[in-house]
Amino acid sequence: MDKRFLKLFNLTEDQAIALLDTPQSQISENDSRYIAASHLVNFPTQRSINALMRAVQQTDPVLENQIVRRKSVEALGRLQAVEALPVIRACLKEPDIYTVENAVWAIGEIGTQDPEILEEIARLLDQPKQTYRVIIHTLAKLNYQPALERIRCFVDSPDPPIASAAIAAVCRLTGDNSGMDKVVALLQHPNVLARRLSIQDLIDAQYYSAIPDIARCPVSLVFRLRGIRMLGEAGISAGAIPFERIRPYLEQTLRDHPDDLNLVHDYDQMPTLDFLIQELYETDFGRCYRATKTILDHYAAEAPTALFTTYAREAISDYGAHFHVVKLFGWLKHLPAYSLLIEALHNTQPQFQKSRAAAAIALAELGDQRAIPELKACLDTKIWDLKYAALLALEQLGDPSGYAQVTQDDDWLIQEKAKSKSAVSLSF
Repeated sequence: MDKRFLKLFNLTEDQAIALLDTPQSQISENDSRYIAASHLVNFPTQRSINALMRAVQQTDPVLENQIVRRKSVEALGRLQAVEALPVIRACLKEPDIYTVENAVWAIGEIGTQDPEILEEIARLLDQPKQTYRVIIHTLAKLNYQPALERIRCFVDSPDPPIASAAIAAVCRLTGDNSGMDKVVALLQHPNVLARRLSIQDLIDAQYYSAIPDIARCPVSLVFRLRGIRMLGEAGISAGAIPFERIRPYLEQTLRDHPDDLNLVHDYDQMPTLDFLIQELYETDFGRCYRATKTILDHYAAEAPTALFTTYAREAISDYGAHFHVVKLFGWLKHLPAYSLLIEALHNTQPQFQKSRAAAAIALAELGDQRAIPELKACLDTKIWDLKYAALLALEQLGDPSGYAQVTQDDDWLIQEKAKSKSAVSLSF
């Protein structure tokens, strides 16, 4: 488990357990049992598991306690605590649909082939207002064939993420992928959540042929990279696709130019630069990419000054906008941004991780040879996308020597990239 984002709380295991065991009515306004439950994911010990189970069984009806119970169920799932299955299973009968949702998800994470538990989950499909997507996903993940026909009832759901999950589940349970083109089509849905979740469904169904479509989907490259990486790994392991089939789409996604995306948003009239700058702060990255493309196409001369201004005011602390500003300086080939990009390249705050790879690509676009040693230093990182982006940037700057440094890398994608580069070198 990647714990860089989880160890953000200043609590020891003992402190977190003590806090979680405190009755909700005795909690001070400066403490949080929810944070304690979240933090115990960092401690895969029997003591933490027992504390989380106790929290689930605290039935104080106040909303704060209900939220803590939901989080504790989720944490037990993340810890894959088999001994917690009876406690989690009891939550399937809860009136709170969010507790039920977390219980279903946690059972899927822990895993079980107990037909009674699986049938109990399947019966939730007949109940109103449940989180059907999670239920369908879990039943397919645990290969519960008796739920197949009940899942089929959802393939034409008016809710795109539910329909997508049902189609993917039918594919997983039957091997019939004839409906998967409908899931691929959702990669261009106007709703960002539908786009993101369709990538997950394509991963679940191991639908390798969707890799080019995922690469062009206008969502954060984090979702696209995850989809391409997971489908690539499964496909290569199964002997279904070679690395060279996925490499162009992986590298296209790492470069992340808006011209390489199928954008789903547009403008009725040409917006102002100020409006476009504010669009870089949107949570729907489809809007950010449309704004980026419009800035590049229509405001290239004025944009750098506006980008420096927004960076100083807000983007320096807003990790989404920070990413887009970094990328834009690269595509604009704005050399005065060199120091800003170097700072972004070495920013180790977890939430700014994707900006580091973006900075590597941007530095290559500037073409400044001073960046070569800075990029080579990134080859020692454990962050695969930063390392891969640094390799691409070094090659673009005319120094491919970094490949020799990563031939025995721990990450399979970096190994494959190094091998493919060696094969190209040997062919000449």
